[in-house]
Amino acid sequence: MNDEQVIAERHGRWVFGWDRREGDEPFDFGRVFGEFYDFGSPAVRLYDDFDPGHRVATTAAGYGAIWEPAFRDMVSAHHAIDDGPHVVASGDLAASTLRFVARIANPGGVTDIRTTTSLVWHRMPDGWRIIREHNSTEVLSPGELDGRVGGDVS
Repeated sequence: MNDEQVIAERHGRWVFGWDRREGDEPFDFGRVFGEFYDFGSPAVRLYDDFDPGHRVATTAAGYGAIWEPAFRDMVSAHHAIDDGPHVVASGDLAASTLRFVARIANPGGVTDIRTTTSLVWHRMPDGWRIIREHNSTEVLSPGELDGRVGGDVS
């Protein structure tokens, strides 16, 4: 596979790393995403506007600390890729963009979202790692994803 194909495959697997099924073991960011993020670089900047605090993490571990509590409390999260991934790669850097939809079930209810995600990847000796992330999320009307993602609610 060429670099663009490798990044496209990794970005797709990254999306489904966020899936949660009822009864899954507790969410551990490092265990799930250890192969994706650069856990040692001072160049890391990770942001997702779905975080109510709108924090920018400067380490992968810090990003995990933002998301672990929310994903541990979730009943389930089911994702589907809606568009992409679209990749450009040159030398030791690559950028990928894709759009996904997700149905997130919490004890308090269900939320459907559509997210555009952009990742910057750096080639490391052990493979491509995420050093930049920006996610923009739109909360959808209730039931808008019925029939499009797993975990449909009746």
